[in-house]
Amino acid sequence: MKIEVALYATLSKHLPPGAQNRRAIIEVKDGASVREVLNQLGIPPDLPNILLVNGRQAPETTVLKDGETLSAFPPLAGGRNPFTPRTCSS
Repeated sequence: MKIEVALYATLSKHLPPGAQNRRAIIEVKDGASVREVLNQLGIPPDLPNILLVNGRQAPETTVLKDGETLSAFPPLAGGRNPFTPRTCSS
């Protein structure tokens, strides 16, 4: 089946050759999950991202259908891990 992928910012480097405007139509196996497509594109599983299927937020376990659009964004704002202790310098 064919789906459209749209990868933004630092994720766009994972698009296949020939992609235009951060988008590409790719062939995936029937019943592929979002995670399987991300793996096919070489996007590491530990890389945080925001995922949308047809414009709606979706988990990596979402099964895609022919003609759907998968969009992926890296985190848009930085921040500190709340579990990392702060250090103070005097």
